[in-house]
Amino acid sequence: MTQPILYALAGAVMIGIGLFGAMSCAHVLRKMIGLNIMGAGTFLVLISLARRTPGPVPDPVPHAMVLTGIVVAVSATALALALLRRYYRETGRTQLEPAGDQA
Repeated sequence: MTQPILYALAGAVMIGIGLFGAMSCAHVLRKMIGLNIMGAGTFLVLISLARRTPGPVPDPVPHAMVLTGIVVAVSATALALALLRRYYRETGRTQLEPAGDQA
């Protein structure tokens, strides 16, 4: 097994762990952490499979896209944390209401 394939499998495992965390936890902060783990796994898969041509130098375009994605992910996480803090200040809860309880 080559090193890029091992990294791609590790990224796929991270995506699975993040998906499980985002779907199974009721706490919004834990959902956000699960989504961040999924994003990190996606970045790892993209970087590990960036080599399109044989040779020692990988393609720089996927690396640039992942770097841009990391910046966007940090910004989205900061916005989500600010919204969660505001939601907690307004309602006193950190879990979202089910859809049927809005009256």
